[in-house]
Amino acid sequence: MIDKLEAIKGRFDQVALALTNPEIVSDNKQFSKLSKEYRQLEKVVKAYDAYRKLLDAIAFNKEALESGDEEMRELAKEETEGLHQQKEEQEAEIRNLLIPKDPQDEKNAILEIRGGTGGDEAALFAGDLLRMYLRYCETRGWSTNIMSETPGAVGGYKEVAVEVNGDDVYGILKFESGVHRVQRVPATEASGRVHTSAATVAVLPEADEVDVEIREADIKMDTFRSSGAGGQHVNKTESAVRLTHIPTGTVVECQEGRSQHSNRDIAMKMLRTRIYEAAVRRHEEAIASQRKSLVSTGDRSAKIRTYNFPQGRVTDHRIGMTIYNLDAFMNGDIHEMIEALQFAENAEKLKQGA
Repeated sequence: MIDKLEAIKGRFDQVALALTNPEIVSDNKQFSKLSKEYRQLEKVVKAYDAYRKLLDAIAFNKEALESGDEEMRELAKEETEGLHQQKEEQEAEIRNLLIPKDPQDEKNAILEIRGGTGGDEAALFAGDLLRMYLRYCETRGWSTNIMSETPGAVGGYKEVAVEVNGDDVYGILKFESGVHRVQRVPATEASGRVHTSAATVAVLPEADEVDVEIREADIKMDTFRSSGAGGQHVNKTESAVRLTHIPTGTVVECQEGRSQHSNRDIAMKMLRTRIYEAAVRRHEEAIASQRKSLVSTGDRSAKIRTYNFPQGRVTDHRIGMTIYNLDAFMNGDIHEMIEALQFAENAEKLKQGA
């Protein structure tokens, strides 16, 4: 492991030097790529530096234990056990850092939620999931922006798309993709019977312009009047935008902005992300077929979680984990579940690596 860490430190020093080169600084694509690599390597190098300090301290204590000074031996004996414990913890952290990361993990994400089976109740549940994720994003210091929305007839959403910006957003939220099932008594149910409904969540890595190049000649743009609240502005202007990518048939719409220009910008971002996401899905499915991952299967139609309101529990079916604090979970306290999913994914990668 030391040899590998030394090689990483050597590469880190090379990248740091390259980032001071004026030619690279002036090349946005190359500078962005190297900056991202620098941030990834920096985490490992910092952990390695801390590990080397621990090894030095352990070596110093070993010399003290072999010296003739009784007081020094006692002090070294007291410290040694704690240092060895820290060494084991640091080694575990470094092993996790050395697990190959998906290149998309550091990206921002677009979170899409759609009401599924269950009609009005499914739309209400989609709204509950949106609130849950927005609160979770707030606790992490991530910024969110609703890109498009189609409200449900009695509340909630038929579908909604949210842009999430922050550190490692996609790498953390990607485990939420799949079918979320809810079991509860709907507000509209007079007899008090428990109904089962579902909503689908898709987390897409946001594509930068350097990731996907779309030719203007390949885009067909249509405009139409925005629907929903908005008074005279909505009635008189065709500010809503529909973009069609002719080669792939991908269609996106946006009517959230107040102008055609802003809606086109948002729609272009969504279009790039959808096209990029197709390539990412193929990548994930190829990985899943190789290692039979329980967590990141690439299958977005799989039922991943059940929210049972009568029993106050939420169960993730991929890792068999149940949390009996549904109210807090629906209020955005989902970090324990996400950490367990990350741990399961890393354990699979370590097992494959071994």
